[in-house]
Amino acid sequence: MGSFRFLLTRRWVLFFVVVGLLTWLAYALGGWQFDRLHERQDRNAVIARNEAAPPAPPAELMTTGGDVSAADQWRRVEATGTYAVEDTVIVRYRTREGQAGVNVVVPLETAEGPSLLVDRGWVATSNRGATVADVPAPPEGEVTVVGWLRTNATGDSSAVTDNSTRAISSARIGPALDREVYGGFVDLDSEDPAPEVAPSPNGLPELSEGPHFFYGLQWWFFGLLAIVGFGYLAYDEWRGRPGGSRPRAARTPREKRPKRSNHPHHPSNADRDQTPVA
Repeated sequence: MGSFRFLLTRRWVLFFVVVGLLTWLAYALGGWQFDRLHERQDRNAVIARNEAAPPAPPAELMTTGGDVSAADQWRRVEATGTYAVEDTVIVRYRTREGQAGVNVVVPLETAEGPSLLVDRGWVATSNRGATVADVPAPPEGEVTVVGWLRTNATGDSSAVTDNSTRAISSARIGPALDREVYGGFVDLDSEDPAPEVAPSPNGLPELSEGPHFFYGLQWWFFGLLAIVGFGYLAYDEWRGRPGGSRPRAARTPREKRPKRSNHPHHPSNADRDQTPVA
């Protein structure tokens, strides 16, 4: 049997290292995709549980100066109060299906004291943006709202300038409006009484698991393919070396000499030699 000592040559050692790195990378990326799948499944379970829970008062789940916990996100809350229309905040750059638009956030002044930031939904606008005068007005007087709890946005996009922002954060909107507000905000589900014209609701998140499972399988398949490919190339190299098991080429069969004919009309050479000469 042939020797596999050629695997210790520099070329094959480097080849082995490259295949090993590619295999490790494929395994790590596959594991990362499965981790994301588990995170999505845990998130979906929390959302499904919170969606089914009865509405709670804001003070039960929210605090001033804080934020909504991840375990309480998408819980329903119910609050009664009066909208402070003069402190409406426009959330810019909210495109839907290629249409420019904005979201409209209005503080709801509650009897408990802190205001509840309510994202009333989306309004289509021209590319120039929108002002408070361009969006539908909320119901006047006392109103009861039911909505879904959301956590604050972070980063520079949550900065508030002239009652306008790119992302909703009670930590930024409260000081900008000089209001005491509950931490986090609410995506509106319903208002009672209902307004004459209402923004389009934001809706609930999709509870799909995404493509992470198949992406993970693909990465692990690539890693397995690298190992199998290395093994096949090593075996092919071994077969071509002395002592290997490469099959010999088949020999070309010799051409057969034509048989002598015994037909009476075809005399043999001996017969021709014995023919008398006239």
